Amino acid sequence: MSFALKLSHPGAWRAARLSTLLLALGACLPGAHAGPHWSYDGHHAGPAEWAHLDPAFEACGIGQAQSPIDIRNAVTADLPPLEFHYPDSAATLVNNGHTVQINLPAGATLKVGDRVFNLLQFHFHTPSEEAINGKHAAMVAHFVHKDADGKLGVVGLMMNVGPRANPAFAGVFAHLPREGETITVEGLTLDLAALLPKDLTYYSYAGSLTTPPCSEGVSWMVLKQPVQVSAQQVAAFRALFRHNARPVQPLHGREVLVSH
Repeated sequence: MSFALKLSHPGAWRAARLSTLLLALGACLPGAHAGPHWSYDGHHAGPAEWAHLDPAFEACGIGQAQSPIDIRNAVTADLPPLEFHYPDSAATLVNNGHTVQINLPAGATLKVGDRVFNLLQFHFHTPSEEAINGKHAAMVAHFVHKDADGKLGVVGLMMNVGPRANPAFAGVFAHLPREGETITVEGLTLDLAALLPKDLTYYSYAGSLTTPPCSEGVSWMVLKQPVQVSAQQVAAFRALFRHNARPVQPLHGREVLVSH
């Protein structure tokens, strides 16, 4: 049996909590524009107003390849397989006020055809930002990668509620940081490969960041098979973020492909 969570000191869950306010965006990507306050709710800073909060956010309103989307009528295509090379990894948990993000050291990669992406971090949204045939999952995890040219590739992993806790995510949900906190947990090592489903069939489309500045040119790969998490794990996240999902965006003629 393979355990997703490994401890070098069993039973030693000492969290060193460093109170720090992360001045970053929800996507938390290097070089992201640290602009004015924005949120997922409200009449003044919610998604409908993002484009008006800062000129750097204009793509949120006028972009023609925005994310997330409702995935429908995907066309089957001969897409390259997703080759994940995800070793066991240390992790730093950050609550930036928009999501909980798990920052990872260098070493995990994703190969898609001739492109190699380095995994930077993954984070969560509830409910899932993406929909499949109009249906949202309870949560989604977004794995953010960057290639040598600085282009982003994001893998979406839908998370449905099941009867038992998901051990792959146990170490994360057990130590969700409060707003403004960065947490490192002594002895915590994540088995990154165990976070993924067995079936790596995926939807592919051209999109954007789902948070301001909504920059386009992002390669999206949404896994068709979801994973299951417990109702308690979802509730733990929703205790911090009741709702942190951007509404689905128009396709504007984009084609959505699905691998064999």
